[in-house]
Amino acid sequence: MKFGYSEACLAHDTGKRHPETPDRLRAIRQALTRKHGVEYINPAPATESEVTAVHDAGYVAEFREFCAGGGGNWDPDTVAVEETWDAALQSAGLSCWSAEQALAGDDGRNTPFALGRPPGHHAVGDDAMGFCFFNNAAVAAQSVIDKGEAERVAIFDWDVHHGNGTQDIFYDDENVFYASIHEEGLYPGTGEIQEVGEGDGEGTTLNVPLPAGSGDPEYRTTFDELVAPAVTAFDPDLLLVSAGFDAHRHDPISRMRVSTEGYGMLTAHVREVTDEVDSALGFVLEGGYGLDTLSDGVAVVHEVFDGMEPVVPEEEADEDVLESVSEVRSSHPLLDSV
Repeated sequence: MKFGYSEACLAHDTGKRHPETPDRLRAIRQALTRKHGVEYINPAPATESEVTAVHDAGYVAEFREFCAGGGGNWDPDTVAVEETWDAALQSAGLSCWSAEQALAGDDGRNTPFALGRPPGHHAVGDDAMGFCFFNNAAVAAQSVIDKGEAERVAIFDWDVHHGNGTQDIFYDDENVFYASIHEEGLYPGTGEIQEVGEGDGEGTTLNVPLPAGSGDPEYRTTFDELVAPAVTAFDPDLLLVSAGFDAHRHDPISRMRVSTEGYGMLTAHVREVTDEVDSALGFVLEGGYGLDTLSDGVAVVHEVFDGMEPVVPEEEADEDVLESVSEVRSSHPLLDSV
């Protein structure tokens, strides 16, 4: 794979006890040194106009001034220093690079993966939250649409937390489809089945909250039965994966049971869907707070594109998850006729 990476993202210093640390990127780089076929690209940061295409200009100015004044705690979880402004622009720029390279034809072993931080999917249009300042995937999706490089973009979020910011930004937008599989009841408490979009965007949001303890069989079934047919029905030019690895069974801040092999399985299934609909495919890093599980997760995504065939679990999903899948399939505007 081609990995977008910049040392500027290491300068976003959240402090010794914060889970979203520069060591996350260092651990990923270290794990990837043991893999072949890895290429690193250092693209330009996002422009302020690209950021304000999805974020309120007043909020962006306030965040810039906050960092210029030395930063601090934006909220109890979301921390900035002076360098965070440049890191956030760079992280958004890495995501734009992933989208643009995918649309330019990079696929297979050249599939792009943006390794940026701070992460993005909790950042709403006019505020930072949940470790996130700019919504990287949203900036990338809107940027390629505004440039005429894509008409329709899908974002699939497999982070354990619901990407409330991505959903909010595109909730009434018919050109961006957002799908999330996440742990039910976890921060930020959004992402209910009934949240499907509104206005022109009705049907362009798909939420599948799974109970704590869900693992590879539940993710396989949910993706195959809901996300894949919905993406197929939407027929995007580009699919971006908001790739968080905190649903891993050994991640310190979630209760899910996805294995490293399970992330490989999800990657293979995503690739199959994009091949079927002839969509470009790019990845954007979100969460993941166990350094070993995060780095192993990114590495297994790379390995799938390098020829590894992940094992598909034979177990059936739990009955309550099957019932939820049936409920979503029968009620969602994109799925009720599929």
